[in-house]
Amino acid sequence: MSAVSPAEARRATLWGATTLLNWATLALFTQWAGPVPPFLLTALCFGLAGGLALLVFLARGEKRALAEAFRQPPAGWLLGVGGLFGYHLCYFIAQQNAPAASAGLISYLWPLLIVILAGWLLPGERLKGIHLLGGACGFAGAALLVSPDGLDWAGEYTFGYLAALVAAFIWSGYSVASRLLARIPTAAVAWNCLGAAGLALLCHLAWEPRGWPDGANLWAILALGLGPVGSAFFTWDLGMKRGHVRLLGLLAYATPLLSTLVLIAADLAEPSASLWVAALLICGGALVGSGSLRRRRPVDEAGEATP
Repeated sequence: MSAVSPAEARRATLWGATTLLNWATLALFTQWAGPVPPFLLTALCFGLAGGLALLVFLARGEKRALAEAFRQPPAGWLLGVGGLFGYHLCYFIAQQNAPAASAGLISYLWPLLIVILAGWLLPGERLKGIHLLGGACGFAGAALLVSPDGLDWAGEYTFGYLAALVAAFIWSGYSVASRLLARIPTAAVAWNCLGAAGLALLCHLAWEPRGWPDGANLWAILALGLGPVGSAFFTWDLGMKRGHVRLLGLLAYATPLLSTLVLIAADLAEPSASLWVAALLICGGALVGSGSLRRRRPVDEAGEATP
């Protein structure tokens, strides 16, 4: 993997951070999409994202880049298609076999897992207590938003909870492993989206009712495919491959906060005291875990940090 300059890393981190703004609209557009079966919705969104991405790359004269991306090694296909499809499969299973809020909370372990896995697996990264503290604060903030009443530990929900946990490991593993496969261009995400769309379509044909559901809103589905279930995967891939992985993992806890604010703005949710407490925990966790609150050591005339 070629070295990434500090300026390039900052730009990639900013692009990765825009993903969180994108994902903040996921709940809103999903509600507006109407009663679309989840696998059909996934197939439509991934198909739209992959198809439009191919057109954009071709319009920009990057046919060669697409061809090279298509020839990515088997590990790239397995990670890309398996990560995109596998996460959504497990997430939907969890939502259907456990209380939605509790399953969502467990699946939201993935930002903390990114912080941990990045320290263990990525070259040049070290896992410190400050990172775990920041991740724990972020998770506590997400818990207040996603599942304020805690988990329902009834045994009948075990399968759903396990699926949610697997989903968290899949997405965190996909995100961190993307850094290890940084030589694969981001254009490969277009092919991975199309592969995930094909698998989702097969699942739809096998397990879901056929036909277009009444009350489905095509414009909201288009918005999902263009945004949180589309372009978001390209900016996230760039952030994971070139940016600060651990910082993006900590910032990811802002997603449920931003999502709640979006729903409030759309009159689909009500503000509460827990929202502001969650905001403090999430923002504070990101500051602590990123090391922004550490006192910088003075620098002597030779440019060396003094003890």
